[in-house]
Amino acid sequence: MKRTEVITHIYADGACRGNPGRGGWGVLLQAGTAEKELWGGEHETTNNRMELTAVIRALEALKRQAFVHVHTDSQYVQKGISQWIHGWKRNGWKTADKKPVKNADLWQRLDALAQGHEITWSWIKGHAGHPGNERADTLANRGIDELPDDSTNNPPNP
Repeated sequence: MKRTEVITHIYADGACRGNPGRGGWGVLLQAGTAEKELWGGEHETTNNRMELTAVIRALEALKRQAFVHVHTDSQYVQKGISQWIHGWKRNGWKTADKKPVKNADLWQRLDALAQGHEITWSWIKGHAGHPGNERADTLANRGIDELPDDSTNNPPNP
């Protein structure tokens, strides 16, 4: 990759109403003057799963190798991918105390996607007025708001 390429900024956030509960993820992608918003949700999930899903969906949306700067308000994501993951992989996806890594399916997917890019991972304080983070938070909540009602998926028995 050439160093003169535009850096793609990813602002990723997850939200959950109840933990576990209804969750959503939101992403703002910025490259030069171009922007793209992504969002979605799940009925029964956790906040950490939504935080991870946001970054995964963002990286899946990239069409080619890129220089990427991921901005997340989740220390779980930022520390997990830049520090903890090395030990988890070395230990066969077990923690230091030999327990299975929570959300290993998502960590493995994120790890695989990250290999195709040069990524800088930054933690930013959530709900502190950062425009990119605030937009990602709004999108994550939109993901929850747009979930179909549970009753449409599980109609009551007569």
